[in-house]
Amino acid sequence: MARTSGELAALSADQALEVLYAAQWTPMVRLAWLLVRDQGAAEDIVQDALVALHRRWDHLQDKEQAVGYLRRSVVNASRSVLRHRSVERDYLIKAGPEAERESVAPSAEHSALGSLGNQAMLAALQHLPRRQREVLILRYYSDLSEAQIADTLGIAPGSVKAHAHRGLVALRSHLDDPTRSHREDSP
Repeated sequence: MARTSGELAALSADQALEVLYAAQWTPMVRLAWLLVRDQGAAEDIVQDALVALHRRWDHLQDKEQAVGYLRRSVVNASRSVLRHRSVERDYLIKAGPEAERESVAPSAEHSALGSLGNQAMLAALQHLPRRQREVLILRYYSDLSEAQIADTLGIAPGSVKAHAHRGLVALRSHLDDPTRSHREDSP
């Protein structure tokens, strides 16, 4: 069985999917969960990304970049989930308080991480602009280099540095004064 991305190029789509699934399922689900904060949605996102990669395997120009392609797919699908949630939230607000009460309860992972003390950090991340949040999650939770983050998000490495810096400043500020975001959000 192949161990490196260089060896992926010689594999069939089925074999490559098996290798990628074994090596990337957990980190990709973790990445998706950190972006969407829902275990079921995170698993669906990764599953769909793996299926899409399998489907396009014979058409990939550089199969050695399969992990990067998979990561980009996960980030893009996570963005779609978040956009969909935003539309749902807007609808629920317009529909009134009764529709809001029917919304989904927090996931078990959300509760478990809260009890482990990560709740403040995860909550602070949610107050950041999307790009800053994505950069920080890819850097500190997925342990990617600036070049890998730039490739994943389709931005310049300098932009990665800028978003990381701004995101860290905002996180520090929010964690030092957690009521700050509430004051900023209120009219």
